[in-house]
Amino acid sequence: MSNILVIGGGFAGVWAAAGAIRARQEAGAAEDAVTVTLIGAADDLAIRPRLYEDDPQGKRVALDRVLGPIGVRRIPGIVTGIDTEARTVSAVGRDGSALELSYDRLILASGSRVLTPPVEGADHLFDVDTLPAAAALESHVSRLGTVTGGDERFTAVVIGAGFTGLEVVTELPTRLRAVAGDRPVRVVLVERADTVGPALGPGPRPEILAALEHAGVELALNVSLQSVDRERAVLSDGTVIPTRTVVWTAGMRASALTELIPGTRDAIGRLEVDEHLRVVGVDGVYAAGDTAAAVAEGGHVVMQSCQHAVPQGKLAGANVGADVLGLPLVPFAPNPYVTCLSLGPYGAVLTTGWDRTVAQTGDEAKKLKHTINSEWIYPPIDDAGAILTLADHRTTWPTETVQSVSA
Repeated sequence: MSNILVIGGGFAGVWAAAGAIRARQEAGAAEDAVTVTLIGAADDLAIRPRLYEDDPQGKRVALDRVLGPIGVRRIPGIVTGIDTEARTVSAVGRDGSALELSYDRLILASGSRVLTPPVEGADHLFDVDTLPAAAALESHVSRLGTVTGGDERFTAVVIGAGFTGLEVVTELPTRLRAVAGDRPVRVVLVERADTVGPALGPGPRPEILAALEHAGVELALNVSLQSVDRERAVLSDGTVIPTRTVVWTAGMRASALTELIPGTRDAIGRLEVDEHLRVVGVDGVYAAGDTAAAVAEGGHVVMQSCQHAVPQGKLAGANVGADVLGLPLVPFAPNPYVTCLSLGPYGAVLTTGWDRTVAQTGDEAKKLKHTINSEWIYPPIDDAGAILTLADHRTTWPTETVQSVSA
């Protein structure tokens, strides 16, 4: 019997587990020939790409409704150690008990985390990196109309004009107006670069700027956050913004569990993997999702995104299953890269390729974004057949459909 252990209950982890089960079934192996176990702290798959929206508590799927029907054992726990020589993983169970799990093959899919900035008063910052964090922001905003204070209650500052920051900042004006009544609302976007969306390139920038203007968002460029407290944010140029709400969206890093694997890591902590998603130089260990610096089309390293985590998870599961069964491995070949950025009530912007050529804007792009967020990224539940059908690494995230809009 071979034991496959998956660490992490996000998109990559869930699909890695499902992919391994599918590989076993396709090979015609007995159920007890290959067992799959997933360990993670949460009971739910957080639909992380949607946490910039309101009602974050509704953006989740119970893991047991995905993993249970296909026969994946799930262990709630926090991983504390990985011994790649002994092929064991140490963890703390939910009841505080010490756990030690053995594996024949390991898939590290423990995701990423937003970086906590080294600024004074960082404990006053909000973010939308996790379900609890997004729920805390939602609760905070909903109470602003009832707390004592002045207009600073309805001023929000968003730090970072990258993908997440732009989606947050274009949604916030609407959420603030819902609690402000006829009082003025102010939203400021702070970016240390000299333009918004610096990593998104010039293609979508006109649409982004138009959306920010439409939402009434103020821009503060070439500056960074210096300090924050309960009632104000201070920028690096000395500007003081009275506010009760500062949202941090700048900077991501791979899970700290990558540091327990003796492999090479990139600047944001992701493990170097080969074309089959095996961690280079570490026998028996694979990585997928935000922990893996996998190479996509054209030699580009994947983004930390659902779009790349899902196909990586499926392929890692398929290859681990093939590995323990002595079958050929398959190289990672995701669908062509696309970006669909929500821009609040203004709409959205869809780009194709790594040069981010604009393919669709406005209401049409917004409809596509809604389809992506509400349909495509959700796994089936309570249906083993549907789950394992979608776990096929050859049917990855449907970017063929997205690509077709620009044809």
